Amino acid sequence: MEWIRQRLDRIKEPFAKGRKYEKFAPAINALDTFLFTPNHTTQKGAHIRDAVDLKRIMITVVLALIPALIFGMWNTGYQHYYQLVEAGVIADFTFWEALGHGALKVLPMVAVSYGVGLGIEFAFAVFRGHEVNEGYLVTGLLIPMIMPVDIPLWMVGLSVVFAVLIGKEAFGGTGMNILNPALTARAFAFFAYPTYMSGNEVWVSEAYEVDAITGETILGTLAAGEEVAYDAMSMFTGVIPGSISETSTLCILAGALLLVLTKVGSWRIMLSAFIGAAVMGLIFNALPAMGLEGNELTNFPWYQHLIVGGLAFGIVFMATDPVSGAQTLKGMWIYGFLIGLLSIMIRIFNPAYPEGVMLGILLMNVFAPTIDHYVIQSNVKRRKKRIETTNGQIETAV
Repeated sequence: MEWIRQRLDRIKEPFAKGRKYEKFAPAINALDTFLFTPNHTTQKGAHIRDAVDLKRIMITVVLALIPALIFGMWNTGYQHYYQLVEAGVIADFTFWEALGHGALKVLPMVAVSYGVGLGIEFAFAVFRGHEVNEGYLVTGLLIPMIMPVDIPLWMVGLSVVFAVLIGKEAFGGTGMNILNPALTARAFAFFAYPTYMSGNEVWVSEAYEVDAITGETILGTLAAGEEVAYDAMSMFTGVIPGSISETSTLCILAGALLLVLTKVGSWRIMLSAFIGAAVMGLIFNALPAMGLEGNELTNFPWYQHLIVGGLAFGIVFMATDPVSGAQTLKGMWIYGFLIGLLSIMIRIFNPAYPEGVMLGILLMNVFAPTIDHYVIQSNVKRRKKRIETTNGQIETAV
């Protein structure tokens, strides 16, 4: 490591203050801080020195995403080859063939996401004269993980451009955005290119090449008024069609455990969001008992609503975004509960878009500051009332 340190110091010399390439220092400093702990310290004000910084938080989230990413690559290949077996095109396939096919599909999307996104981040850092933030380490991986497998790479790149420019840099960069950048990218892709983001063929790799292949998701099947052919265990483990890494609730919960144990992700938001989703699912499940007519989505068991679609992935990895989410403890409970509630409500009421977690989270991103404001004001009023009561008691005693 000392050799790398010396070489990096030598490379950085032309970028030092007052030197020829000083303007481009943020770009080379980003490589330095990625490899080594930053050596700068705060110059004024009270502060606590801690081993945890933004880079380590982001890397922790990336590690939490790895199980869902690897499973997503395998499931991409599995769904592709399984449908070919069903169509009689091939006789059988192996685990490694499935993983290899998925990797060839997913890794280029990850490369495009990081290449385009980091390029814009570096350009803005040089233009504004500040250091490159590590926030895109997570966003760059999240964006391809929530996309359909066969979406063209140029659409991924364009979605990244929109997310970084409009969803983040327009508000001042990392730490200033009001919307989750990854969900902003997906929302752009969904509304700009709906035929590539919905339908039967987009969820199974190369489904368009074989007429017999149908890759409709569970929610799409329910929205069409048809019965689901998958059991609850398949839904939980994730061996079903869907976006690349959103299908396996098991792998997502493994990532959630890491986030909770390292205190990077808020367990309050996760728990309250699942409670909100369960409550709304139970309400719709009760419709037949109330004499009201339901449909396949309303009759779908409430607990299965929690393990299909992008609900679990959105709650664990995007609703818990510390920048765009609620900050107060009570606000986190309210914020998470409403995300779960709205996600199931949108999922059921909008048959043309039977997945509501994206819109649910983005909507609550907008209202998160308002929730925190009223929570804080409530605390202030309560404390003022306590002070007035205490002062009255003192005056009476005197």
